[in-house]
Amino acid sequence: MKEYYTHETAIIDDGSTIGKGTKIWHFTHIMPNCVIGEDCNIGQNVVVSPDVVLGRNVKVQNNVSIYTGVICEDDVFLGPSMVFTNVINPRSAVSRKEEYKQTMVRKGASIGANATIVCGNEIGTYAMVGAGAVITKPVLPYALVVGNPARQIGWVSEFGNRLEFDEEGLAICRESGEEYALKDGLVFRVG
Repeated sequence: MKEYYTHETAIIDDGSTIGKGTKIWHFTHIMPNCVIGEDCNIGQNVVVSPDVVLGRNVKVQNNVSIYTGVICEDDVFLGPSMVFTNVINPRSAVSRKEEYKQTMVRKGASIGANATIVCGNEIGTYAMVGAGAVITKPVLPYALVVGNPARQIGWVSEFGNRLEFDEEGLAICRESGEEYALKDGLVFRVG
C-alpha cells in the first residue's frame, strides 16, 4: 500500500521512490529514478525529470520544471513557474545529455515565482531568490538576491525576514528572535 497521495491525472514512472505523506497533484509527471522525500507537496503541472532528488518537506508550486541534475535538500520552496536548466549551451540538433550540470539547492532555501536557475550553481542554505530573478552564479547562505542577472541586496533569516546588522555584525530576526552574525562576508546563526 502506497503511503503518499497522487491525483489520478499524475504520472509516476517506474523506478522512482516517493516518501510517506507526499502529495502529487494534477497533471504532474514524475519521471524514472527520482527520489522524493517524505511530506513533500508537488503542485499541478510539474515535471520532475529523471534522477532528480528532492529532500523532505520540499514544496513545489504549480508549473515548475525540475530537470535532471537538480538536488534539493530538505525544506526547500520552489515558487510558481520557476525553472531549472541543466545544459549551459543547449542546441536542438546537438545532444548534450552527457554534459548535464548539477544544481544544488541547500536546506531551507526559497526560490520565487518565475525565477530561472542557470545550471551548475548552488543556492545556499536559507537563501532567498526573488521572483523573476535569473541566477547565473552561486548564491551565499542566507543571501537575498533579485534581478536579472541576480544580485545580492541583503540577508534573510531562516524565517525569511530581512536582517539588519548592527556595527558589531549582529542581527535578530524580528519574528523568531534568532540571532545572526555577519563575519567575513558570510552570515551564521548564533542563537
